Amino acid sequence: MSVPSHSGSRPTLEDVAAKAGVSRATASRVLNASPRVSPEAHEAVTAAVLALGYQPNQAARALVTRRTGAVAVVFSEPEPKIFDDPHFAWLIRSAARSLADADAQMVLLLVHSPEDLARAERFLAGGHVDGALMFAPHKGDQLPSVARKLPLPVVYAGRPWGPLRGLHLVDHDNEGGGVLATEHLISLGRKRIVSVTGPLDEHSAMDRLAGWQTATRAAEQDVARLTEDGGFTREGGKRAMAALLDRVPDLDAVFVASDLMAAGALDALREAGRRVPQDVAVVGFDDHPMIAPHTTPPLTSVRQDTSNQVKHMVTQLLRLLREEPIRARREVLPTVLVRRDSA
Repeated sequence: MSVPSHSGSRPTLEDVAAKAGVSRATASRVLNASPRVSPEAHEAVTAAVLALGYQPNQAARALVTRRTGAVAVVFSEPEPKIFDDPHFAWLIRSAARSLADADAQMVLLLVHSPEDLARAERFLAGGHVDGALMFAPHKGDQLPSVARKLPLPVVYAGRPWGPLRGLHLVDHDNEGGGVLATEHLISLGRKRIVSVTGPLDEHSAMDRLAGWQTATRAAEQDVARLTEDGGFTREGGKRAMAALLDRVPDLDAVFVASDLMAAGALDALREAGRRVPQDVAVVGFDDHPMIAPHTTPPLTSVRQDTSNQVKHMVTQLLRLLREEPIRARREVLPTVLVRRDSA
């Protein structure tokens, strides 16, 4: 039995409710993803929407639900790092895809200066987005303390500095990944294993270094001599590798805390006449699809699935927006070793 539209060619919410055999309020709850509907009502309303070709009035819906359909993706990093490092390009791409799958619009915010922070705070507090995915890894960053005061749900990538109580976090097992990488080098019979670290104002870099130290059992007084900060850049990786070659000339393996730095480390080893893996075995971290398979030789790397991390962040945020009773916690995703020719 067909249900005539009361508004001519465009079906209304009342039309959907009548065709589904439910009240207008129930139809509205289904369309607004409320958990307080039965599976039968959800199925009936969804079928009615498809049959009628119903499209909600987004402006009116926003007034009722106080939702914008937009989510902020906030990076507390300088612009050159965001646009020059393939890791961040992959994060942004993954966020855009995951949010589109959830029918949400991504709004990208870059925060690096105090002026950026003030603008971001005004924007996020102004009702322009429904929630935020936050990438704020650096020690001393004020963004997490600002985000705590915002009237909207926030999910963090990794661990920000400061108190974690009440925060929703999705992280990778960075320390376990550091152990995996280093134990693989040990299994190859390598005796002098050094590490190119990321900047130690980031928990991820500290955790990867801790994994290396656990596996090598390096004494605290030896850590400074056997490691060098490469700043998570290719140039920094090359410089750090050159410094380690000067300081530890008998090194025969290196765990590098990112693939981008590992590419630089391979440059330095090549210029020093060290063969990889014959003279020096190299393991990176990220297993970035635009880097690890394309270095010379292809890079053995610890895979952290960035796309999966972002999907988990979006899932948590959507649950918060639906006001589901989820506990604030740190979700830790696994890492795995992907073997190629460098080690």
